[in-house]
Amino acid sequence: MRISCAPCTRKYVHFIHCVLLLSTQVYDAGEVFGIMQVQREEEDEDGEDGERKKDNPGVVVGCKVVVTRGSGLQVSDPTSIYLVDHAWTYRVEHARQQLEQIPGLVSRMASLMGLDFHGEVPTPDVVELILERMWKYNQTYQLSQGSAEEKVPVWYVMDEFGSQVQHSDHPSCCMAPFFYIPGQLAYTLLWPLQDLQQGDEVTRDYAYGETNPLQRRCRLLPWIHDDLDGVSSVITEPADSYYEAIARENKEQLPVEVQPATVPKDKILKVFTEMSQVRNNLTHPRFLLTEDEEEADIIWSYGHIKDYRKLSEERPHVMLNQFPCENIVTVKDCLAAVARRIKGGPTPDWLPETFNLQMELPQFIKHYQLRQHRFFRGEDNHWICKPWNLARGLDTHITNNLDYIIRQSESSPKVPAPTRSNSLVSEVHMERRNC
Repeated sequence: MRISCAPCTRKYVHFIHCVLLLSTQVYDAGEVFGIMQVQREEEDEDGEDGERKKDNPGVVVGCKVVVTRGSGLQVSDPTSIYLVDHAWTYRVEHARQQLEQIPGLVSRMASLMGLDFHGEVPTPDVVELILERMWKYNQTYQLSQGSAEEKVPVWYVMDEFGSQVQHSDHPSCCMAPFFYIPGQLAYTLLWPLQDLQQGDEVTRDYAYGETNPLQRRCRLLPWIHDDLDGVSSVITEPADSYYEAIARENKEQLPVEVQPATVPKDKILKVFTEMSQVRNNLTHPRFLLTEDEEEADIIWSYGHIKDYRKLSEERPHVMLNQFPCENIVTVKDCLAAVARRIKGGPTPDWLPETFNLQMELPQFIKHYQLRQHRFFRGEDNHWICKPWNLARGLDTHITNNLDYIIRQSESSPKVPAPTRSNSLVSEVHMERRNC
């Protein structure tokens, strides 16, 4: 039954139809769309009206998705939403192991990415090639709840249909991941942004949401070559507004001035903490764990302490494991900026050149390209890419693959820096091979 409805009602029906698709796992996109093989000249990256459009590389004969249903596709139709399955879902640290151990995965990924592989047993060369090429096909999402380990970004490759939807600066459709809690599965939803007729191409924006022209060029670099002529690799000092925005986001209440207190040497200090690492290892006789935060002399908090003013007024001598605005030195990109400010210009000798991919992606890419030219003369071009506010090595990547690093900016804020030691790179690669 089709319902003629006002826009608000149509959105409700749209949502109900989406839930029905998910609950029944109906994949009916094949009734509406088809994959068409096309052959284009390699250097032709421009579509009509000079629009940038380029196929996923790696295939001799390119593919695109077109509407095959005679009635086309209408934006006003609340049932115009379709499920796209995921062919491979993983976290990066498990990718190699899964390729080597899951039957059929290498064959499917090689076929999807247009690689020449027809064997049954994965070879080291084809595994390496998939690990390199997958960053042109990967998509990502993060869970908003759970432990720090559970919040590490999840990457996935859409099925053969979804992976052939090509880029356009003026897309005809939108695609987004959707985690269906009852089934504990993630899907991709596809819906039209404009009415489409039979034969029209289905496209999406690979740099969705990015409006800055230079940033778009950078984010599209894995698919569209760009030398970034005229772009400098020099990092400029962030404006004061950048730090003011961080302060507003943190919502910290600064403390009143407090005179330092002297702690008697024979006093047993009561410690309150939720952290198992502290509770299980704090055995010195001068410290006593307490379950009552109000009586604690020391608060060792896992969470972000924000109301320093209240603590300074009501408990001026309680000791904390944090201090106001500490993210200026504990968050990686802020530390790099502060170090440059102290040096009065370029990065100090003790700190590798460090970039914030959210704001300094063009400068990073240019710096990478310059180092890559020197790589052919013997200079290593491996980078260590870390989240700006996680510890314990979580979501940390070491690679010389530019596509890999660029795509990291889509999952969470990242800070790349060149590695200092070839032996470190070798050790990490060996560790990941053995995990």
